[in-house]
Amino acid sequence: MLTKRIIPCLDVTLDRAGGCVVKGVEFVDLKEAGDPVELAKRYNEDGADELVFLDITASAHGRETMIDVIERTADEVFIPLTVGGGISSIDAIRQILRAGADKVSVNTSAVKNPDFIKESSDIFGAQCIVTAIDCRRNTDVKNNPEKTILELEDGTPAWYEVVVYGGREATGIDAVQWARRAEELGSGEILLTSMDRDGTCAGYDLPITRKLSEELDIPIIASGGVGNPQHIYEGFSEGKADAALAASIFHFSEYSVREVKEYLREREIPVRL
Repeated sequence: MLTKRIIPCLDVTLDRAGGCVVKGVEFVDLKEAGDPVELAKRYNEDGADELVFLDITASAHGRETMIDVIERTADEVFIPLTVGGGISSIDAIRQILRAGADKVSVNTSAVKNPDFIKESSDIFGAQCIVTAIDCRRNTDVKNNPEKTILELEDGTPAWYEVVVYGGREATGIDAVQWARRAEELGSGEILLTSMDRDGTCAGYDLPITRKLSEELDIPIIASGGVGNPQHIYEGFSEGKADAALAASIFHFSEYSVREVKEYLREREIPVRL
C-alpha cells in the first residue's frame, strides 16, 4: 500500500526581506508566520514528505515567482519541493526547476489557457506538473443543471466553482469537470483547496475531496482547513486523498509533522516515519 504524504505549505508574499510566510482565512487577513527558508529547514528535519511553496500574490500582482527565495529554500531541503504562483510560461517553469524545485503548480494560467498544462507536461513530464484548483461551494443548482452536483454534509446540494487570482475572481467553471480535463491534458497531480475551509481550522472539505479522489486516477492533495491531526485522518479515511497539505498547525507549532504521523500510524494510516 502506498504511504500517505504529509505536506507543509509555505504561502509566501514578497516583502523587504525578500519573502515572508503568511497564513490567512479564505486567502485574506494574512498573518506573518516566519522566514520561508527557516521553516522549510524545520519541516525537512521533522520528517515532512514534501513541501509546497506558493507565491500567493504573484498572479494577482502580475509578477513572476521569487526565484531567489526558491534557490535558498532548495539549498536547505532534501525532500521534493513544489513551487507555484504566477507561473504562466514554459520559460518560467524552466527557471523554477533550475532553481531547485522538483514540481511546479499551475493555477490561474492553466484555467485561462488549458493547453498550457499539455504543453508543459509534454516538455517536462507529467510528474513535474501539479494543477492547483481553488474552489468555492455554490448552492445555485437550479440555474446550473450541467454542473456536477454534490451533497454537502447537511444534505444541501451544491456544485464547486473554480476561482482564480488567489480567490479574487469566480470563473463559472465546475471544479470536478476542470479536474478531469486537467488530468486528460497531462497533469500529474491535483492540489485541491476549498476556499470555504481555508484557514478556518474546521477540517477539509470532504465532499469535493472524496469526489475527485474517486473520479481521477492521479493523486489528489487535500488542502484547506486543517486544525488538528483528526482532520488529516479524515482527509485520508473519508476524503480518500493521497496527500494532506497543512499550514497553520505546523507554522505556529501547534503540532509537529512527526506528531501528526504518529497519530495517523496509530489509526492504521500508512505513513513514512
